Amino acid sequence: MRKLVADYHNHPQAHRTDLPYSKKVLEPWAIKAKELGLKDLAFTDHDRYKAGFDFHEVWDLQERHPGIKFRAGIELDNDPETSEDGHIWVRANYSDLDFVLGSVHFVKGFAFDHPHYIKEYEKYNINDLYRDYYKNIRKMASSGLVDSLAHLDLIKIFNFFPTEDMTDVYDETLSLIKEKDLSIEISTAGIRKPVGEIYPSKEIVQMAKTKGISFTIAGDAHAAQDLSHNYDKLAEFLVEMDINDVAVYEKHEKKIIPAFL
Repeated sequence: MRKLVADYHNHPQAHRTDLPYSKKVLEPWAIKAKELGLKDLAFTDHDRYKAGFDFHEVWDLQERHPGIKFRAGIELDNDPETSEDGHIWVRANYSDLDFVLGSVHFVKGFAFDHPHYIKEYEKYNINDLYRDYYKNIRKMASSGLVDSLAHLDLIKIFNFFPTEDMTDVYDETLSLIKEKDLSIEISTAGIRKPVGEIYPSKEIVQMAKTKGISFTIAGDAHAAQDLSHNYDKLAEFLVEMDINDVAVYEKHEKKIIPAFL
């Protein structure tokens, strides 16, 4: 299997408040990254867990493992309860952050990707949910704070697909992303979810590629042992889509590098 060079969506705190950044928490990620041959790795815990984030721990990890680039990042969400504060934190720490990953997990006020709220889908027309989702994506892309957009069709997570053609919606969203010179993420996380496939779809990736949009790649791991999960399938996907380069970031400066080692 050809090895991929980067992983730009990782959660060392694992959506927990009892795992603040420390040598004990971060060191296993470095060990696993070396085992996998990764050269560039971004930590992107959700902004709601920013209290556990520590720049110095990331920088210390970098000093201990100079052969791998460890990027200080955050996943900036649209959580109606926490993300206003998250935006304030990102602005205050922007110059120290390498990478901000924008994501949308809420439409119509509910966490659409959480199984606890799956019944909420019954209250809405699925086409309206898709339009609202991409409206929120465009809002995130216009924030001036993000470098890449995560799992760009996460709304498909429970196999609810639009019954109307969404090409115009995708095109409007991707055109804005291109205008802002942002990347979009190609993620294996969907393989582990009910939808059972990579985010985003081949249709969206091809549209993005045609527009000249750059890509970050990710496994969305929540534990070190799951780093670059299903990267064999991601490698196959990139080859099929004829994608040979990926974006990496240092202090928000994008660099395009070969996707494969």
